[in-house]
Amino acid sequence: MARGQAFVEALGLANARDLVKLIRWNDKYGIKFMRLSSEMFPFASHKEYGYKLAPFASEVLADAGKVVAELGHRVSVHPGQFTQLGSPRKEVVESSYRDLEYHSEMLQLLKLPPQQDRDAIMILHMGGVFGDKAATLDRFRENYAVLSQDIKNRLVLENDDVSWTVHDLLPICEELNIPLVLDYHHHNIMFDADKLREGTQDIMALYDRIAATWSRKNITQKMHYSEPTAAAITPSQRRKHSDRVATLPPCSPTMDLMIEAKDKEQAVFELMRTFKLPGHDLFNDMIPYTRTDENKPFKPPRKTKKNGSFVDLEGAVPPPRTIPDEEVGMGGPQRRVYWPRGMEEWLRPAKKVVKPKASPRKIKKEPDTNGAMEIPVKKPARAPRRTPSSTKSRTKRKAEEIETTPELDELSDISAELEEVVVKASTPRRSSRAKKVNYTEESA
Repeated sequence: MARGQAFVEALGLANARDLVKLIRWNDKYGIKFMRLSSEMFPFASHKEYGYKLAPFASEVLADAGKVVAELGHRVSVHPGQFTQLGSPRKEVVESSYRDLEYHSEMLQLLKLPPQQDRDAIMILHMGGVFGDKAATLDRFRENYAVLSQDIKNRLVLENDDVSWTVHDLLPICEELNIPLVLDYHHHNIMFDADKLREGTQDIMALYDRIAATWSRKNITQKMHYSEPTAAAITPSQRRKHSDRVATLPPCSPTMDLMIEAKDKEQAVFELMRTFKLPGHDLFNDMIPYTRTDENKPFKPPRKTKKNGSFVDLEGAVPPPRTIPDEEVGMGGPQRRVYWPRGMEEWLRPAKKVVKPKASPRKIKKEPDTNGAMEIPVKKPARAPRRTPSSTKSRTKRKAEEIETTPELDELSDISAELEEVVVKASTPRRSSRAKKVNYTEESA
């Protein structure tokens, strides 16, 4: 148990240390906010194996928070789909409490300045309907009331693409003083059928009310945007996010617009270039299959028969690293971090798959002393198999029961010939692909 606990804590610390490099990479290329992974500390909110982040992770998270504060970035988290405060099941609600407490502790340990700490929000979906939306909202109100004040300060609701529309959530957000994240992609899938649908026109009428849920708590407003794949038709197909997005929704330049796309930062770079957004001149295209921001992997010399299994001790020492660890993966001096759509293989050359060559079928040739040529011939159709023993016993039985006559003698001769043919057909035949023809004898 103690060994496993030490292992997962070490994983969490390694993930937290990587935050510093991730945030500096974002800043270098004009991306000013990011969503922290809920899986940073594995099993931290588990019922049996959960653990507190303080004190073992306090220092590492505080170091990451210093970089966030220094660069003026904003961070957020998004607890998973199983965190549902409106669930009728007690164990689900208790698990949701633990998960929210874990996220709250992680954000508090960043030790951010006041405004950045307010902007460090936790975005949550309402979850299931459980057959009755009104009853689910009542359970949410009841469970929300017992949350810690830090969770209440950070909690934000988001409309989803299955059950809860903007019109469902906006009233309870206004009632409980909870900001509402507008997800355009979800709204285009899940909306009120009795409302006018004219592109984005129907939702823009609610812009002021949505913005007020943020300004009342002095939090920088967030909005989510994504697009379905081109081939999507049904609602279930449209829920899948596309690799990149082609346009931008109408939004204020002061809010944070989160692009949810499969290609992540590459989708952001594409939008920067398309609309000449701030930061579009901070990055350049990658050179296919060439990385100037990585050290070449070292392969020690192998023992071979040619060198008599000689071990080159000097060659076994790896060369000095030309690129320091803090610069690995940062794009190099030319800032080459962008690849066009579908060209992710530019990062690494595709692995070559060598298929073995098919060996030619060997024809077994028998020695021929008369100079005969071998010509492949088609195999004759095999005669139907018959059991010789049963045929022989049947003919013997007929001969004992019936007196021999001239006609029966002829029949017995035919039967004997058939028996001989059947015996030959049933014996194993040697496979032969060629028929010998002696042209010398034929010409004579």
